[in-house]
Amino acid sequence: MTKFISKLALAVIALFLLFNIFSCRGNEPIMYVSVISGEWWSVANNPDPGPLTGDRQQTVDFAVWQAADGNWQLWSCIRGTRCVGRNRLFYGWEGSSLTGANWKPLGIVMTADTPLGETEGGLQAPYVFRWKGKYRIIYGGFSKICLAESIHGKNFTRALNEEGSSELFSGSYLNTRDPMVIRLNRKFYGYYTGYTCPDGTLEENGQVVKKTFVSGVFCRTSDDLLYRSDAVMVSAGVEAGDRPGSSVCPFVVEKEDWCYLFRNQYYGENNLNIHYASKNPFDFGVGYDEYNIGTLPVAMPEIVACKGRDYIFILNPGPDEKRMTSMH
Repeated sequence: MTKFISKLALAVIALFLLFNIFSCRGNEPIMYVSVISGEWWSVANNPDPGPLTGDRQQTVDFAVWQAADGNWQLWSCIRGTRCVGRNRLFYGWEGSSLTGANWKPLGIVMTADTPLGETEGGLQAPYVFRWKGKYRIIYGGFSKICLAESIHGKNFTRALNEEGSSELFSGSYLNTRDPMVIRLNRKFYGYYTGYTCPDGTLEENGQVVKKTFVSGVFCRTSDDLLYRSDAVMVSAGVEAGDRPGSSVCPFVVEKEDWCYLFRNQYYGENNLNIHYASKNPFDFGVGYDEYNIGTLPVAMPEIVACKGRDYIFILNPGPDEKRMTSMH
């Protein structure tokens, strides 16, 4: 069989610095637009999970953070492996420098814990942040968003709810996944995605309901990471389209009172990511494109701040390497 490989790339960027769009009131900036420049270089290659290596495995959604010992961690969902169930697991790499090449493979770092309510082989899209002295990893359990914690940022233990599950929340749509968190005004904003049945319907309270959009980016807020708030759809449709893959891997950055949403469309040879700018973290355009500020030829970007600069990690469009470049 032909092995299909999808890999990661790292891009070093000075984010939102090249083009400033100014208002008519003197030099007051309205928003910033990011532009990629420079050459890419390799960070990590398609991994070898040993006997679980699949003939058509793909490296997809990932997380990047600095552990307590100063070393950088990269965990990625690998799908299409030989693990049972949904064939997904987390594989890790470590680098002593954020901008170094060819990080050290760590092996399999996490698999689904089915007794805690996670779908077998269903781990998806990790995201890591630090709060109150602990590293927190939120991730998809295939139908829900889950949470685990760590003191040192390397080995994580599930954080259990009152029912003894790792689940934080699920819904409003199916296959709740691709979470990320940003802290604004002393509150956590959790962004994620989901989609309906293929015909655009969902079952709600025993009734089949036709939804306006097949997929969308959603947001929930929390003071304590419990996310009791209702889900709000913050982006859907228009130029990005309306299919199950039209709203995947949302990533939000805040800069000078503006929130920037990176919403993925395609990955592979035709990588495409649409980004939006809004001062309302609950509204990047649902059925309208007022906040659409452009596209980037990248897939699944994750932006990391380090020593006064912003860096971006992306999926590599080619079959053989992960890449890195500069961006202004």
